[in-house]
Amino acid sequence: MSKNFEIDDIITTEKTKKKGRATIVMLSLGIICLFFGMIGGVGGVLLLSSDNSSLAKKMGINDLSGISIPTTRTEKLVLEESSAITDTVIKVSPAVVSIQAKTQVQNIFGQIVEQQGAGTGFIITNDGLVITNKHVVTDASAVYTVVMSDGKTYDAKVQSQDPIQDLAVMKIDAKNLPVVDLGDSDEVKVGQWVVAVGNALGRFENSVTAGVISARNRTIQATDASGSNGEVIDDMFQTDAAINPGNSGGPLVNLKGQVIGINTAVASNAQSIGFAIPINAAKSAIESIKKTGKIVRPYLGVRYVAITKDIATQNQLKYDHGALVVRGSGIGDFAVVSGSPADKAGIVENDIVLEVNGEKIDQNNSLVKLIQQYKIGDEITLKVYAKGVEKEVKLKLEEGS
Repeated sequence: MSKNFEIDDIITTEKTKKKGRATIVMLSLGIICLFFGMIGGVGGVLLLSSDNSSLAKKMGINDLSGISIPTTRTEKLVLEESSAITDTVIKVSPAVVSIQAKTQVQNIFGQIVEQQGAGTGFIITNDGLVITNKHVVTDASAVYTVVMSDGKTYDAKVQSQDPIQDLAVMKIDAKNLPVVDLGDSDEVKVGQWVVAVGNALGRFENSVTAGVISARNRTIQATDASGSNGEVIDDMFQTDAAINPGNSGGPLVNLKGQVIGINTAVASNAQSIGFAIPINAAKSAIESIKKTGKIVRPYLGVRYVAITKDIATQNQLKYDHGALVVRGSGIGDFAVVSGSPADKAGIVENDIVLEVNGEKIDQNNSLVKLIQQYKIGDEITLKVYAKGVEKEVKLKLEEGS
């Protein structure tokens, strides 16, 4: 029994010694790897690969053929800027113009001085039709000049103003001009990247800003710098691409280089909240002026606010959709235009227009959008809530002026 114990003890001792040696070898390898990892992978590989390595001999490692040692290499990484935005700007910029307005005004001392204003536009035909915002060219006494991206200047005339949207078309006497490519604004999605190009602050031509579409179908109450000339505009894109004074009338472009909106307004009490008219809303106006020389639109002749759930709650309205007929903030901004189709049909301030030919008015289908589906002279039926009663009102659409 004692021999057995001695044999077991010897076996155990030999195992312990072997285990100890294995542990030492493993620890040695670990120390070597750590050491060479610290001084650099390439140097470590060269040292371990040498038969004359004194460190390897001191560690009792003579044969390294069975040890796999990783090698390292350095590759040059070249980062290239995405060309989507730059390509878009290169494509659209030649057709973007600055619009300068000069007027003679009398100052408080009775002196006649020149007053200047500026905006932006873009060329839609190679023979010189330029689209911009109506509020850029409202002064009938002003002398307008269009400045091309290459610095060339042309005298410009206001050819037509849209009675419905904040749009106007100008004409310059030129040929073979660069033109923009019009996209499909109905396909635009919230979160989509867009680029705004314009005459920022009236001084910096073809300034470029980028952002995303923040929302669709926004309704805004827009005014000029004096706070007058108020106008309700609906079906607007909201974007965080910076739109500065002077950008009005410039293009909002997708990353294909297509114009999908017309930069129109900016929220004065916020940062990077701008609004653009979807280009599809302008296409019928563009086609109209190409055919007739002016913008021809059917219209009702009402000023209104698009009702949302919040507006309905705040004003204790019976409906959370429809168009509430209201007067504007400026002098003469009546709720219903005298002699208009709405006036002839008996629509008055505070009436709510709910439907057009059975189509519900909501955030996806504004009153203006539904009316523009019809032609001048068409008879339509409106569902109207007036003085606590729903009723149907028939009227014939007329040309806006």
